[in-house]
Amino acid sequence: MTTLLLVRHGLTALTGPVLAGWTPDLHLDERGRAQVRDLGARIAGLPLAAVVSSPLDRCLETAEAIAAGHADPIEKIEVDERFGEVRYGDWTGRPLEELAKEPLWRVVQAHPSAARFPGEEGESLAAAQHRAVTGVREWNERVAAEHGPDAMYAVCSHGDIIKAIVADALGLHLDQFQRIQADPASLTVIRYTELRPFVVRLNDTGGGVADLVPKPPADGASAGGGDGDAPVGGGA
Repeated sequence: MTTLLLVRHGLTALTGPVLAGWTPDLHLDERGRAQVRDLGARIAGLPLAAVVSSPLDRCLETAEAIAAGHADPIEKIEVDERFGEVRYGDWTGRPLEELAKEPLWRVVQAHPSAARFPGEEGESLAAAQHRAVTGVREWNERVAAEHGPDAMYAVCSHGDIIKAIVADALGLHLDQFQRIQADPASLTVIRYTELRPFVVRLNDTGGGVADLVPKPPADGASAGGGDGDAPVGGGA
């Protein structure tokens, strides 16, 4: 039962008003650095088998804060481009207020599975989801093979990528992924079993994390069934 911690990067100067995308040399600002330090301290005691990051600076800096604050040394941050931001093409660097007037904006909002961003570098949201979910599945297999079936690892990524991964875990069509929220420096947790994924936390920006440590099967909420069974009646 592999546990994935999805972490969105902290705030930057562009977060909110501008679609940053793959803008180079975009770093966390003072607010973002404080956010990820707090997050790193909050999850310092969790048994992370690996920390994986998007190649973009704001995610790498978030991953570095998690590694630096961890109770056990994390010597290497793995970089995986599949967790990089959606390639927004010609929309990159433009104000959201301006983009909201584009015809494509309504497609992105209401029918994102049909949305492809303009320009040679533009990517479809469906392709972005596919690469990210493929990355998760491969990392699940890797950490389970190297660290056992109850391994836990963290991926530092971006809002739309995290939302797309969560939609897949929930069995939602991509057209529903705009119903999911992933705030800066938030923590989203998914447990993957042979039967189904369980979304354990979503857009968590505070609180304890002790309950995220994998428990022996006899103590688990699914006692009486398989590891992938959902507790009838809600569980303990």
